[in-house]
Amino acid sequence: MGGVTGLRNYTSANQSGVRSSGTENVHRKECLLILDGRALDRECLASALVDHELGMVVAAMGSIEQWRVKKSSFPPLVAILFNLGGRKATDHGVADEIRHISSQFRSIPVIILADNEDLAQILTALECGARGYIPTSVGIDVCVEAINLAAVGGIFVPASSVLSMRHLIDPGSCDRQPLAGLFTLRQAEVAQALLHGKANKIIAYELNLRESTVKVHIRNIMKKLKAANRTEVACKVKDLFAERTLAESDPK
Repeated sequence: MGGVTGLRNYTSANQSGVRSSGTENVHRKECLLILDGRALDRECLASALVDHELGMVVAAMGSIEQWRVKKSSFPPLVAILFNLGGRKATDHGVADEIRHISSQFRSIPVIILADNEDLAQILTALECGARGYIPTSVGIDVCVEAINLAAVGGIFVPASSVLSMRHLIDPGSCDRQPLAGLFTLRQAEVAQALLHGKANKIIAYELNLRESTVKVHIRNIMKKLKAANRTEVACKVKDLFAERTLAESDPK
């Protein structure tokens, strides 16, 4: 597949070239490399980024080796988007992959795209050399801005994950301690919101999450508590706080 196809301006590892009409993109001076072993995922992402005016030529490749074979066909590389998908930065071997890519392209920022937005995953990725972390819960417009930010030397991380660090210094964080051993930080926040009878839309707004993400957290909370519904979740969370109160009042 190659040649002119409307507004498409990306090239995958299996394509000879797909350019937008006219000579507009021939003179562009920058290139984004998408690294993703899944052909359909990387090609769909490349197409979406071009459609949303990323302002760069997009090369979608399955590996660094494929890029090296084809890089002479592209403008200078200014950023790399490494798509982890459902994998985590802390999974076996993934951190090494990030380190390897970062070391191979020392002057080029590597941005991680991943389903997981837990703070520990973000910090691990940054420690391995990444210059940004984009969760798949954000929209394509935010993704475009994050890539452009990294390309000019900035570092993008999701605001919701950064804000979660406030609990490390927030005196009120002790209120969540009964949940700390059972849930992730985000799950503990959602569980507390359920305890207060808040609706999914309100929880999503207050925690800067998508409503669909809130529903996923609620399902996971229900599984951990073996609860049949959100009302039962609230009752069991309330019991956890009650147990803590009794434990603290016990003179032993």
